[in-house]
Amino acid sequence: MWDDLVLGEGVRPSYDELAALVAAQAVELTRAREEITALRAEVVQLKRRLGMNSGNSSMPPSSDRFSKPAPKSLRGKSGRKQGKQPGAPGANLSLAENPDRIVEHAPSACSGCGAGLRWARRAGVLRRQVVDLPEVRPVVTEHRLHRLRCRSCDQVTTAPAPAEATAPACYGPNVTALAVYLLTYQHIPVARTAQLLEDLMGLPVSTGWVAGVLTPVAAQLEGFAAQVEQALRAAPVAHFDETGIRVEGRNWWLHVACTPLLTAYLPHRQRGGEAMDEFGILTRFRGVAVHDGLMSYQDFGRNHARCNAHHLRELVAAGEAYPEHIWPTIAFKTLEALNSAAHTARHAGQAAIPAHILDPLISRFVRTVHLGLLLHPPDRGREQSKTRNLLVRLRDYQHQVLLFARNLTVPFTNNQAERDLRMIKAQLKISGGWRSRHGAQAWLRVRGYISTVRKNGLHVITALRDAITGNPWLPTTIEMA
Repeated sequence: MWDDLVLGEGVRPSYDELAALVAAQAVELTRAREEITALRAEVVQLKRRLGMNSGNSSMPPSSDRFSKPAPKSLRGKSGRKQGKQPGAPGANLSLAENPDRIVEHAPSACSGCGAGLRWARRAGVLRRQVVDLPEVRPVVTEHRLHRLRCRSCDQVTTAPAPAEATAPACYGPNVTALAVYLLTYQHIPVARTAQLLEDLMGLPVSTGWVAGVLTPVAAQLEGFAAQVEQALRAAPVAHFDETGIRVEGRNWWLHVACTPLLTAYLPHRQRGGEAMDEFGILTRFRGVAVHDGLMSYQDFGRNHARCNAHHLRELVAAGEAYPEHIWPTIAFKTLEALNSAAHTARHAGQAAIPAHILDPLISRFVRTVHLGLLLHPPDRGREQSKTRNLLVRLRDYQHQVLLFARNLTVPFTNNQAERDLRMIKAQLKISGGWRSRHGAQAWLRVRGYISTVRKNGLHVITALRDAITGNPWLPTTIEMA
């Protein structure tokens, strides 16, 4: 076959020239194969990036781009029918034993023959109660501070004013508490809050007054904030997270530390260790810190647990990127099985998952992660894929990933922190951010107070009124730990 090859008219190649040509073609073929492999990997990553949404990543639903994913919960089906479950307590509007007002209604004529019923015998009473609101009107209370002159020294003494009477004419603590509640918990803008108070309460407040109500309330909550931070440091398990906010027209970070009974916020320019140092909770926290895996958290304490909701979403994305691989599904179902086993053990009053259930599941999870690492080897000289990075995290931080299964006081996810941050993002959509650091700190301190009060089952407006009058509710370290 070589005799048919010519390098030019009338010139036949030598053996060495043919060998060099073959070697060059082999090198070119090797490079083409490497390029094809790299392009295939790049296509997988681009498809994965385009396919990222709120269902398979940590992106919020508002950032879903080209198509909204079908609603899909990571919890899976429970096997129960929708609606109220058999045996569950119902909730309905019941009759009050002592109504505020009673109105009697008696028929005037018989519905059968039309005869008058003036002298008819009584046959019983049917009760119908209407629960309604009275007309809300402001009540003006005048405090007269009498002045008395001493007969001995002629000194004039004026009676002290109550705490709520801060000026000759001012709004009381109930009005202030309602305005604060509307601003920080119902996320109503300043102008609409003023309009609502005028339309519903007959209070012609100004937008300037509404905009200024938070600062004095936040000042009254200084002791509350210190008490919450102390209680969080003593908690056996606490949740930590952060999200982006806008302060002074710039991108800041909002940090949260919380438990099912406590909430504390800190706005800061930085996301990492500098902000966590200033927050002052992680620096002296010795419990289990539940978080999403941001490496800055690893610098504080020894006990960490990673949010598995993030891992489940990333496993969904890995399964979509590599449909030919079964390991993402196995890892997903194994984590779910461990979570179900933890719930079952807690409901049964057990201190731990039985070893004959726990050990096989953990062994399966570890083997699955190692299988995934074999199928996704490191790419020398290139940035590692998201799937490879996920598998490395699941291997290197296995103890933190599976701590929820070994310690039943540790939750499966970091949803507590995410719930405490979620409505702050709604506030950003409404108002865009805060114009000053002082304004952000005041708003978030009051929000943390309301969140903590609600978690402890207290009446929010009453707690706000107490804070306004200088007697805020305070958690105790013993109760919260």
